[in-house]
This record gives sequence, structure tokens and C-alpha cells, in this order.
Amino acid sequence: MTLAVPDSLIPKLLREALRRAADRVAVSPQAVEQGTQAEDLRFQLDALFAAVTQAASGEAPVLERAAPAVPVQRVLNLFRATLMQELSALRDTVAASDVVALLCAVERVQSALDRDEAHRFASRLSGAGGLELIVEVAHDLRSPLASILFLAETLRKAQSGLVNSVQERQLGLIYSAAFGLSAMASDVIELARGGDRLVDFAPVPFSVADLLRSVRDIVQPMAEEKGLTVHLTTPDSDFRLGYPGALNRVLLNLTTNALKFTADGHVELGARQLSRTRLEFAVKDTGRGIPPEVMGCLFETFRRRRNAGEYTFSSAGLGLSICRKLVTAMGGDLRVDTGPSEGTRFSFELELAVAPRL
Repeated sequence: MTLAVPDSLIPKLLREALRRAADRVAVSPQAVEQGTQAEDLRFQLDALFAAVTQAASGEAPVLERAAPAVPVQRVLNLFRATLMQELSALRDTVAASDVVALLCAVERVQSALDRDEAHRFASRLSGAGGLELIVEVAHDLRSPLASILFLAETLRKAQSGLVNSVQERQLGLIYSAAFGLSAMASDVIELARGGDRLVDFAPVPFSVADLLRSVRDIVQPMAEEKGLTVHLTTPDSDFRLGYPGALNRVLLNLTTNALKFTADGHVELGARQLSRTRLEFAVKDTGRGIPPEVMGCLFETFRRRRNAGEYTFSSAGLGLSICRKLVTAMGGDLRVDTGPSEGTRFSFELELAVAPRL
């Protein structure tokens, strides 16, 4: 199927280059290897040819959606790369200004396609299956991230051969970054489920000191890269009954945030015993503090992105929102104390019964 193409103001040589590029993509190994149906691919190429020609003629490009089985973004990328090869061969026979105009037309088609895809995605998100789509995407993210975590840890521990100190630090940063992305994917899933589901279904015995040390070990490469230290404080009575999975997520998120917003000094991570069964957990940094104008929306799930001095706060707000929900579900209340040049301290208290030593 060949779509009607409007009269174009672009030179004939460039128009022919567009057509040759489309014809080359139609039989390219990349398209064949990815299992694209020839008829659908041809339709998309003709649609892109028409859209680029429209854009080059000063018209708004019209994008056909009649072949949804073919990823049009992938086809456009192949089309653009092949067109660049065709244009390279014409550099001595056409005006540079005409080539630039044609490439700008391709980019206008790309922009129109991006808007179209965003609209289609937003429509799907707002539909009945939008929540399931979010959860599916988050789950799909966690699988490759789990592989990255495993491989980075394997390499860092020299299980595949010796690594030098620089490589060890770099692998630690890779691990920390992948862990942070995995935690964000978990936060998205948690939010879709209501945001307060505990990792453990019932209290289990755990070591508070071991949990704190595991958090410190994960963030240590990030701290070293910024020249910061992480101070650890453990309680006298160590073994408790509680929800270590949820507690780990909260403390890891708070400690990562503390390191992110601290340029000099240190971050304190710890727990102190208030009574036989009550502990206070806290993360304190020596950063510049949280500006007053963002305190009101600090725990909002989707807050307006705002810049405050040298601080840029995420518009998603998933981490702190989930932290507060998890702390509440464990029976505590997440508090924040901050001030200009005084740093920030997040803290919460939990009732954790003493458990037999593991």
C-alpha cells in the first residue's frame, strides 16, 4: 500500500533520497531479523515518507496508525539512519541548506510521533488497566536490575577475577545505583497496592545491628565517591521482633537521600534504645537543610517539581511517601527536623519486642 504524498517543495534529488531510504529499510537485515511483516513495514515506511514530505513542505505531518503491530519508532530510527547514508552520497550535488531543511523535517515528524505516543500512553494509563500497566512495567524493570545487582556484586567480590581498588569502587557505585532503581520500582508497585503493605506478613526476629550495617554497606560507595563518612550507632539490645524488610527499605531510602543532599561532612545512621521495647531510628546529615518552601509538600506522592537553591526535589516523591506509609504501618510516625545550615534529621520510634538471640 502506498499513501498519497502531497506536492513537495523539496528538490527532486532529496525526494528520491527519501524514497531510496524507505526502499532500503524495507529489505534491511535489521527489519527482517526482528520479524516485521513485509506489508506492515511497507505501510509504515510509506506513512513516514509522506509525513516527512509534508513537514518539508511546511505542512503539519499526519502520522498513520493503521499498522500498530510495527513499532513505528523503530522504523523511524532505521529510516533516519539510512537517509543519512543517502544524503552523504549527495553532499556535492545538493545545497546544504536543503539537506538541513529535510533533516529538520524528520525531527518534526519525530516530535509529532513523540506527542502521539505520549497521548496514547496517557490514554492507556487513565483506562481501566492503567494500574496493572504500571505494575507490569515496574516488575519488568526489577528483573534486569536483579541481574545487574548479582553481576556487580560477583565482580566486586573478585569471584570472576581480581579487581583493583578503582574498579571495586566503580562496581560499588553500579551496585548502589541499580539497588536504588530496584527500590524505586518496588515503591511504584507498593504505591499501586496502597503503599502500606509490609514486606513481612508477621513480625520476625532480626538483628538491628546487622540491618543497619547492611544499609551502610549498600550506600558506602556513594559516600566514598562524595568524600563523606557514614557513622553507625547500634542499640545495646540487638535482637528484636519486627518487620526488617520494611525497616530496611525506609532506612535505605532516608540514608540515600541524606547522602544525595550532603556536600560535606557526614551522615549518621543509627538506633537508640528508649525503653526495654521502644527504639528510635534516625538518619541525620550535615547538609544545608530542607528549604521551608518545600516542607509542606515533602511527603506528597506526586508533587510539583521545584528548585530551591542548589536542591532539586523529585516531582515523584515516591520514596518519602512510601517511607511515611511504611513507618505508619509499623506503628510509628516519621518526623523531620531541619533548618538552614543545620542539616536534616529524619526519625521515628517503634515498639519492638526483645527476641531470643538468633
